[in-house]
Amino acid sequence: MFQPAIPLPGYGGWKLLQSTYDRQLEGFADSASVKNDRTYLTEKLSKPISLDDFMSDKRLLRVSMTAFDLGGEEWKGGFIRKVLTEAVTPESTFLKRLNNADYTRFSETFKFEDGTLSLSADQIESIGDNYETAAFRAAVGEVDDNMRLSLNYQSKIVDIAGSGASENTILYRILGSPPVRQVIETALNLPSEMGKLDIDRQAEILKDKFQSVLGISRASDLVNIDNVDKMLQRFHVMNTVNSGPSTTTPGYAALTLLGGGSGLGAIGSQNLFLSLL
Repeated sequence: MFQPAIPLPGYGGWKLLQSTYDRQLEGFADSASVKNDRTYLTEKLSKPISLDDFMSDKRLLRVSMTAFDLGGEEWKGGFIRKVLTEAVTPESTFLKRLNNADYTRFSETFKFEDGTLSLSADQIESIGDNYETAAFRAAVGEVDDNMRLSLNYQSKIVDIAGSGASENTILYRILGSPPVRQVIETALNLPSEMGKLDIDRQAEILKDKFQSVLGISRASDLVNIDNVDKMLQRFHVMNTVNSGPSTTTPGYAALTLLGGGSGLGAIGSQNLFLSLL
């Protein structure tokens, strides 16, 4: 099985992954297991399939859900069936209340009208492409989970912030997307306890932090490529600060000397570390 190459941790490793991403994804997609899964998906979805048959085919369910970053959740049979059933019920508010962009996209694609799913060749091709990239992100996570989170953020923030939705809707969708939320909370140094607050208060805090830390007045500006990079840089920097630098960290030797050999024990050293990156 192809294993992604991530020789460095932190922001330096992230930039290296970015520079080799296309080549590594191609090698991953060409591996036997991934090719076999995609072939299986294509064969099974090329003809109409009932909801019962779809749910009972564990391999098809796994590959299909992986394509929407829901890999590992295929064991939630009853919940998945409810998602797919409610998606074709006009009066249902279940998905809206769930506030999970991945399940929404999954249900919008796998629409079982009258209990049967029929997809076009283009739709199946798109699901296959999504499977390869999502499975690659998962494989990256097995090497370095911070890199997986970065890839997820890079992909999902475009869908969330570039959707043309209202500012509040974007903020609520950010809060409802675990990988995007984790990157932002880490990058902006927000406490995990924030999740205990009222959802409207959480949205207000996010909006204030975007302005004060990133100089972003609208959540929709997060989709800008410079702001994506700025957020991910801060994410990796804050992770390094929180866990302490390693010998591969830029400026490590200077920081060690300034810290009297104790690394980043002092706030001043942490601030210097941030400025070095």
